[in-house]
Amino acid sequence: MDKVNFSAGERECGLGHLSQRLDEMELAIHKPSFRKGTGRANEVNYWVFDYPPEKELEVRERVKYLKNKNDRDDNDFELVVFDLYDIVIDFLEKKNFMEKCYDFEKKRGIERIVKAVTNSMKVNDDDSLIVQYIKEHTPENAVVFLTGIGKCYPILRSHKVLNNLHQAFVRCPVVMFFPGTYNEQELILFNEIKDDNYYRAFRLVK
Repeated sequence: MDKVNFSAGERECGLGHLSQRLDEMELAIHKPSFRKGTGRANEVNYWVFDYPPEKELEVRERVKYLKNKNDRDDNDFELVVFDLYDIVIDFLEKKNFMEKCYDFEKKRGIERIVKAVTNSMKVNDDDSLIVQYIKEHTPENAVVFLTGIGKCYPILRSHKVLNNLHQAFVRCPVVMFFPGTYNEQELILFNEIKDDNYYRAFRLVK
């Protein structure tokens, strides 16, 4: 993957003040138009909320706060949060693959782990196990948050997750929280690693 370097000033200018953007994001998801809107191909909207990687903990806390608030309040939608890292780990533990993964990494390196997990979870298939899990655990009238992208690298790639979901899951809005930069054409993880181009999602709060 190509590496792209940004200065601190460029990152701040491009991403804005995080706290303010998080506030705007909260207001956005509560608008009826957000949940009823359609995307560029008459599909339910897909969104990316990008943020400075060093602010990961702040974003996690806000997502946790929003989830707890949604559970308490009488909203007309349910906020569902999927940590992709937790989904992967749960799968490996249920299959008793964790020890095998440790052995593979020691003997063959991280690339062998990536290949093994990718194949086991059918990550490259349109209806991957991750897509199936999200479909099965998302109620009607929901807003879906996807987190954990940074923790999953290099096993999961953000563009692949979004592409697979876009093919099979369109009944409610999906927001991916992305530690890096998204300009509605490129996903740059950690502001260093350029993923494949992706332009089917909107950037949530510019």
